[in-house]
This record gives sequence, structure tokens and C-alpha cells, in this order.
Amino acid sequence: EIIFVTGRGKAILEDHFDIAYELEQTLRERDKLDRLEEVKSAQPEAGTVSFTRQQAPLGLGHAVWCARDLVGDEPFALLLPDALVHSDPGCLAQMIDVYNDKGGGNVIAVEEVPAEQTHQYGVVEIEGSGDVFKVTGMVEKPPKGTAPSNLIITGRYILQPEIFKLLETTEKGAGGEIQITDAMLTLMAEQAFYGLRFKGHTYDCGSKVGFLAANVAYALDRDDLAAPFHAELKRLLGI
Repeated sequence: EIIFVTGRGKAILEDHFDIAYELEQTLRERDKLDRLEEVKSAQPEAGTVSFTRQQAPLGLGHAVWCARDLVGDEPFALLLPDALVHSDPGCLAQMIDVYNDKGGGNVIAVEEVPAEQTHQYGVVEIEGSGDVFKVTGMVEKPPKGTAPSNLIITGRYILQPEIFKLLETTEKGAGGEIQITDAMLTLMAEQAFYGLRFKGHTYDCGSKVGFLAANVAYALDRDDLAAPFHAELKRLLGI
């Protein structure tokens, strides 16, 4: 089941996952049946996609809290849509393997950045080494030179439902917003948190360069686009 937390003016997201009658009829009339099947195969089954509204921009923690009644008393995965993770197997699949191996708990996907960039992200403090380790602390956008590591939170989490009750009482933190990081720190005193240095690369589509780079990376992954697109890139770069 997929739950979207959206804001005002984002109804186009709901329409995107609905049946596009006009498009399907046009494809039938033009005998583009392969394209029609492609469209229909991407259609979620009825009842598997839900939407809820965050009426005010009060932070990620508040956005997660808005989904509390839809999630219920279940562990859940949290994915931030402006971060596209390019990986095979998928980042969430890798995280689920860790979750199953550890018998539960909470899992955070992390990756390394240069130390001078850590002030832009949520950063974890860890115990142990390797690709999977225990997370002992985290801080949201630490001042330059104060980060506990150079491992940043990517925007992929597996969390236990107890986080919702904590978010109800979490005060505004960094940026004047309700931060999921602060609630996770409280939950960390009661439950295990694991970090996964996943195999793959994250494209921050909240930045112009990240958005453009993501389009290039995903285009080069497509059998129908890779060769001609690669040739066009070489032409533009003068290679």
C-alpha cells in the first residue's frame, strides 16, 4: 500500500495514478496497443494508493504524522520523493533485507558525503563498521565542523509505528519545523536503529543539477533511449 502526503495544489499526483480514460481511448483508436498495455500495467490496483493532506508546511515530522491513521499500528517505509535512489537491487529492497536479518527495529539508509557538506543534511553517529551498523545518534543540519560523521540520512527509512505518538509532542526544531530526526532520537532510547550504507547513488532532485543528473542516469538505463541519448550527450560535450 502506498500513502502519499501532499499539499495544496498537488491534486495532479492523484490524477497521475488514476485511470486516464482519454489517453487509453486515444491509444486504442490509433492502434498503439503496446503503449496501451504499458500504461495499464503501471496502474495500481484499486485501493492500494491513498492520499492525505498536510495543510501547513510544518516539516517532515509533521508530514509523517499526518499519515498516522492510514498507517495504523504497523511498521512502515518512509520515502522522500525529491531523493531518487538509483540502485539495483532497489534501496528499499536492500533495507528490507537488513530489517529481516535484524528481526525488526528501525533502518536508515545512509551514504557518505565530503565533510564540508554535512551541515546541509541529517547526519548519523554510529557504532561499528561495515555496510550495516548500529546508529547511536543523529543531528539535523549540524553547524560546520560539528558533525559526528560524514554519513548522511538519504531519505529512506523503515520505522516502527511508535514514532507517531512521539511526533504528537515533538517541538519545532531546526528551521522552525517538526523534525523526524528529533522524534527518532527519542525513540532510539527504546528501540534499535540500524544504518545501511546502501549500494547505489542518490540524486537530490530538490536541486537543479541533481534533477538534471537524474534524468541522464535514468535515460541511460533504458534500452530504447540509451544508445541515441549517449550519442547526443557525446555531441553536446564535443567528444
